[in-house]
Amino acid sequence: MRRFLYTLLQCTWGFPQTLAGAVLWLVFAGSRHFRYREAVATQWPLRGGISLGLFIFVSDTTLCYHEYGHTLQSLILGPLYLPFVGLPSLLWAGCYRLFRIRRAYVSVYPENWAEHLGRPSLRLDRVSGGAGRVRAPGRRG
Repeated sequence: MRRFLYTLLQCTWGFPQTLAGAVLWLVFAGSRHFRYREAVATQWPLRGGISLGLFIFVSDTTLCYHEYGHTLQSLILGPLYLPFVGLPSLLWAGCYRLFRIRRAYVSVYPENWAEHLGRPSLRLDRVSGGAGRVRAPGRRG
């Protein structure tokens, strides 16, 4: 039921970012796909991660919990996610890499909020034996 509600809300309230995520998912259709919590995750060849509604894209599965935090921001903000989280996050990531900023990546908005929201999923993963909720496609759980 939880996954159903999550998916329903992402596909309605979070429609703009979920649509963008679906398009990006198609671009990386040949990559590895799996579930992380209720999100559809893709391990892509690019550096870092991005979250678009129902979809998260990561270079390394250790980034899943942070990107999952962004999906929760999408549930909270709905259509306001892209201008109030997506754009600031994209700008911060670009500046962080371009200017080699020496402060923690997650020390600024909206990254610190995503970190705060996603961290409980990381604790649950550890309790369940590591990446217990990172599942291969087609597996239920």
